[in-house]
Amino acid sequence: MRNRIVGSIVAMAALACSSILFAQTAEKSGTAAVQKAAPTTDLSGVWRRSRRAPDKARKYTVYELAFSITNQRPPMTPWAEAKFKTAKPNVGPNAVGLTETNDPIVNCFPPGVPRVYLIRGEPVEIMQTPSKTVMLFEYDHFIREIFTDGRQHPKDLSPTWMGDAIGKWEGDTLVVDTVGFNDKTWLDNDGHPHSEDLHIVERMRRVNHDTLTIDTTIEDPKAYTKPWGGHAIYELKPDWNIGEMVCEDNVTFSDMQKKTEGGK
Repeated sequence: MRNRIVGSIVAMAALACSSILFAQTAEKSGTAAVQKAAPTTDLSGVWRRSRRAPDKARKYTVYELAFSITNQRPPMTPWAEAKFKTAKPNVGPNAVGLTETNDPIVNCFPPGVPRVYLIRGEPVEIMQTPSKTVMLFEYDHFIREIFTDGRQHPKDLSPTWMGDAIGKWEGDTLVVDTVGFNDKTWLDNDGHPHSEDLHIVERMRRVNHDTLTIDTTIEDPKAYTKPWGGHAIYELKPDWNIGEMVCEDNVTFSDMQKKTEGGK
C-alpha cells in the first residue's frame, strides 16, 4: 500500500515537472516567434522628403521637386496614353487653372499610393509593432497599415483607395507588397493613370539614423508595358509633430502649399 502511495506521489511530481517544462518550452517558443516577427530595423520617427540633391549638383527630381514620380517617361500602353491625355493637372508643366483641373485630390479624394508621398512635401510619421507598421500622413491624416504578421492578401479583396499592404523583412529592409487598388487615383501629380491591376512594391530602408530611403516599383500590365518606379530619400525630423491638415473645398493647391511651408 505504502509503495503504491509513494509511486503515485513520484508520478504526480514527474507530471508536474513535465508540465512546468512544457510551459517553459512553450513560453520560449512564443518569445522566439515574436522576436522572429519583430522588425530588424526601427523605422519609427517623423520623416520628410529630402530637398537636397544626392550629388549636390542638381535638384533632386525623383519623388521630390518634379511633378512626376520619375524624371523619365513611363512606358504607357495605348489605354494609358489615352487616359493620360485626358488628365488636367493643376500643377507642373501641363498645369491648368483650378476651375479646369480634373485632379481627384482637388475634390478631396484620397491620393492613393504612391502619390500620397508626392503631395505638398508634408511629413509622415512611422510607428512600428511586431505585427504591423503604421504610416500616419500629415496630408489629411491618411493612415496606412502595413501588416507584418505573416498574413497573405485576402482572396476576395474589394478595391480601395490605398490598397491592401503586406510587409516582410529582408534583413534591414521592409519590403511592402500592395494590391487591391481602385482605379480612381493618379500615380503622380502629372496624372499618370492606373487600373485595378496595379501592384506596388516598396523597399523601405533606414540607411543611417537620420536617413530613410523608399524604392518603389510599379507594375500594371493594363497601363504600362514594363515595371517602372522611383527612389525617394527622407530626412528624420526628430523635433516635428504631425500637424492638423484637412482637405478644404475652394482652397487652391498653392494656398495649401504656402500654409504648409509657412508652418514648418
